[in-house]
Amino acid sequence: MKVIASTGKEEIATVYILELDNGKLVECVESVQPPLPRHEKWVLLVSTLFGCPVGCTMCDAGGFYQGKVTAEGILSQIDFLVRKRFSDGNIPCKQFKIQFARMGEPALNPAVLDVLSVLPGLYQAPGLMPSISTIAPASCGDFFDSLLEIKHHYYDNGRFQLQFSLHTTDEELRHLIIPVRTWSFAKMSEYGDKFFSPGDRKITLNFALARNVPLDAGILRQYFSPEKFLIKITPVNPTYHAVENRIASYIDEQNMCTRDQMIETLRAQGYDVIISIGNMEENQIGSNCGQYLRTHLNAPEKLGDGYTYPLVAQSQNQ
Repeated sequence: MKVIASTGKEEIATVYILELDNGKLVECVESVQPPLPRHEKWVLLVSTLFGCPVGCTMCDAGGFYQGKVTAEGILSQIDFLVRKRFSDGNIPCKQFKIQFARMGEPALNPAVLDVLSVLPGLYQAPGLMPSISTIAPASCGDFFDSLLEIKHHYYDNGRFQLQFSLHTTDEELRHLIIPVRTWSFAKMSEYGDKFFSPGDRKITLNFALARNVPLDAGILRQYFSPEKFLIKITPVNPTYHAVENRIASYIDEQNMCTRDQMIETLRAQGYDVIISIGNMEENQIGSNCGQYLRTHLNAPEKLGDGYTYPLVAQSQNQ
């Protein structure tokens, strides 16, 4: 594996472009979440696909699709990031979160399941918590059946985070935002009932919420129990595809209110609601969800509010 380039800031996030042994490129990220120090929470994001075939309207990773990353390729990203910080594999972080979310829909790659099965034995990491964020592709029932078994076997008592990316409660509009066949809300709810056990983290319903896009608490309440599901609302990050598709974020740095009518209605329905904005410098670094450095490098006209940190060429073998 070869490190092609990196960009970022030590105390926030660093993105790496890696060339794997097959000559293809992936991106991976390590980050912290200020004000929490690294020993409290350390987050890795790894790629599961070479590009992504889905093409969500706000995501720059759509396109460039060249297939699935092998289990060895996913593990090599994790090990590269781990050994840079903790060369002996002893990870003393209270929460060591690995998100299979840098590039690619994880449910489209069965190798993710192989990685989840071996991870607990690779490091001394009592805080290990994998995170799968998924659009729930309709064709991936076998993946989710296996994920259910792996989670119950290896990651009980709150040591796994599952997120469904919804983005709106209008299912027809959702299929425009996510232009592939996905599970219905009813199917997600049915699966969540099987996935959730007492002591688990609640399953996250994630909304990268755009302006004038419906988020109806009543519709959510028809399908998703507040005892098993919570709501996370994030900004639509500044990406080339968001600009191209004229998608403006409902939440931004200037609009950080946590008590508007929509959010109060969700809470009145019994939901825990998280407003997750994060450090705005991550947009300049290009480490946030939906951002992808290769799209930036190929863009003839650059964004003004994203991907502004310099990319440093490295070309060193690991």
